[in-house]
Amino acid sequence: MKKALKIAAIVAAVVAACVAIYFCVTKLIAAKKKDSDSAEENYVSCSCADGEFVSETVA
Repeated sequence: MKKALKIAAIVAAVVAACVAIYFCVTKLIAAKKKDSDSAEENYVSCSCADGEFVSETVA
């Protein structure tokens, strides 16, 4: 009986560790996604590398 309780405690500890890792990873992924979304909103294309670039400044 004592051995079965030890095994159950070990299994419970492993499951708890897996759950903690899962929540940490999902939180990290959500934070990375949030950062990448804001980077797309602030993106400005550089048309100076295009072959058909026309300057809008008055000469």
